[in-house]
Amino acid sequence: MRDEEKDQRVRPGRLRLALGALSGVLAGFAALAVAELVAAGVRPQSGPVVAVGGASIDATPAAVKDWAIRHFGTDDKLVLQLGILAVLTVLALALGALAVRWRRTGAVGVLLMGAVGAAAAAGRPDSTGLIDTLPSVVGALAGALLLYALTGRLTAARRPAASERAAECGEAAECGEAAAGPLVSESWDRRGFVLAAASAAAASAVVGAVGRTLNAEQGRDAVASRDRVVLPQAGSPARPVPRRSAPRVPGISPFTTPNSSFYRVDTALVVPKVDATAWRLRVHGKGVRRPADYSFDDLLRRELIERDITLTCVSNEVGGPYVGNARWTGVRLADLLTECGVRPPSRGGPADQLVARSVDGMTLGSPVEDVMDGRDALLALGMNGEPLPFEHGFPVRMVVPGLYGFVSACKWIEDIELTTFDAYDPYWVKRGWARRAPVKTQSRIDTPKPFARPRAGTVMIAGVAWAQHRGIDRVEVRVDDGPWQEAHLAAEDTPDTWRQWSLPWQAASGGHTLTVRATDRTGTVQTSRRTGTIPDGAGGWHSVVVTVD
Repeated sequence: MRDEEKDQRVRPGRLRLALGALSGVLAGFAALAVAELVAAGVRPQSGPVVAVGGASIDATPAAVKDWAIRHFGTDDKLVLQLGILAVLTVLALALGALAVRWRRTGAVGVLLMGAVGAAAAAGRPDSTGLIDTLPSVVGALAGALLLYALTGRLTAARRPAASERAAECGEAAECGEAAAGPLVSESWDRRGFVLAAASAAAASAVVGAVGRTLNAEQGRDAVASRDRVVLPQAGSPARPVPRRSAPRVPGISPFTTPNSSFYRVDTALVVPKVDATAWRLRVHGKGVRRPADYSFDDLLRRELIERDITLTCVSNEVGGPYVGNARWTGVRLADLLTECGVRPPSRGGPADQLVARSVDGMTLGSPVEDVMDGRDALLALGMNGEPLPFEHGFPVRMVVPGLYGFVSACKWIEDIELTTFDAYDPYWVKRGWARRAPVKTQSRIDTPKPFARPRAGTVMIAGVAWAQHRGIDRVEVRVDDGPWQEAHLAAEDTPDTWRQWSLPWQAASGGHTLTVRATDRTGTVQTSRRTGTIPDGAGGWHSVVVTVD
């Protein structure tokens, strides 16, 4: 036998390997498409990409999460999902190439990938049980069968006829081994493979599109319920924002952050769309003498209050963008708790932690003393004059001034349990973040931007400073290593909102470093010690480098 014939027995040709890899990709595409369709009959969060993505977020170390938020911002979830799809593509390519020689092994590999998705779906905090595994299981079965079928088209072979062998060899004695051996022919079913692959790709595209459409339609009732919401006039409206609360300096952040620009940092790969007519909030736990269950209409019928409150994410680095100010409408959380018989620890209450649970399984823990000490802690229903946007927690979320969001700002809230810090660690505490996290005194330079090139002369330096629930008393700016200069503070709205500031600077040509620091109403000066966001928020002064032309 010729050497090339022996090699042909041992391994398939390069073309068949390439088409085998393509078969793997098509099988993976089919698996995801079928899973998307099945998820439409279960719930969107049960899909394998979402389930594996959620499990990946849960297992990711806090430092890595913080890095992702810092570099990708609100696109971190998109980057994660693209990363998962990239890994799945590589695995599918490898399994497809493997299946050219070992069809069953390749198909089993697809099933194992489905098992990973099923395990991730079943293990999610908001899992509804084994039914959540169906999208991954059914999708993997479809993918495995398709891979087995497609690679079958590539491995089909015929044994050369005797006349063909004789013509090749000349003498039968010289070709005895070839005549007896089951030579693998390269005349595999090319046309059949092309037709099968094209049909599979088209069918998968249709199935996936139908699945996405059905999943999108599942939120129609929630969208309709939000469209019907008319927020009543607040019994305790917010006072008008002072006219001088925002200096007229180009480049400074607006005093009120539009809903579309408000930062979003959470772990939800699929934004929950909750039907307000079916939503319920349960209040129970330690020291709750009268457990209660509230509907959305129950909250609307209560006296609503309206307050301007600045929220800050603990992942916000010094000078970072994850801070925003909005006008929130809702009910006083302290009043609700008092009606349920809850007392703060300072008045003998046995619970010192309020655990808020979201519909997606997220848990946040707030100090009971803080939410009942008289501050405007809210169950918010509205944001800047309209019902909460879905990405910001519709139908109801928590807002507690003075605390970082990871210990207070539960979105899509559905459960409040009173317990103790010793008895329960919420989601972020289990991952190395602090149990108690009051917002630190911080300030930021909005203009000029880093590496800007302003012209020599008068340049306005301006920005924002915040110390929620304490208020800002003073902001100072330093140019290079010069003395601190007190900036002009805009009018204060409330101690729970950020405060804008500005300083005219006589800029001289050359490179300069501008630095800002704030002092809150307790006399605490913003620390110069630079620290990371973990475990309880970043510290340090914000600086920008500019070149004056």
